[in-house]
Amino acid sequence: MKKKVMLADDEEDVLALFSATLGDDERFDVLLARDGEEALELAQREKPELLFLDLLMPKISGYEVCRRLKENPETSSIKVIVLTALVEESGEKRVKAAGAEGYLTKPFSPLALLDKVEETLFARL
Repeated sequence: MKKKVMLADDEEDVLALFSATLGDDERFDVLLARDGEEALELAQREKPELLFLDLLMPKISGYEVCRRLKENPETSSIKVIVLTALVEESGEKRVKAAGAEGYLTKPFSPLALLDKVEETLFARL
């Protein structure tokens, strides 16, 4: 069964890179959202296994989307990886406090994205 992997980002080039990297991979169904409100609605409806979430988005911030998903028992198991160009220590603490499993810094390479997906979804225990 395919794993649902979602990206919420308001930058078209990031959405295109994400789709190009994962879209042809038979292991994944790719879902895209272009703002925080759409991200929250799509994640609640589709319940992806993994959500890559930009922090700075229109309508609802990525921090707030993450917090709401993690507080909801129906969506709390979604693994969230924050996409950000902000990597200072306080930002990392905020990401963890919101409930995210980790982060990937922008700009990112297709290989780094694929590595993060595989590490998060297929890591051996």
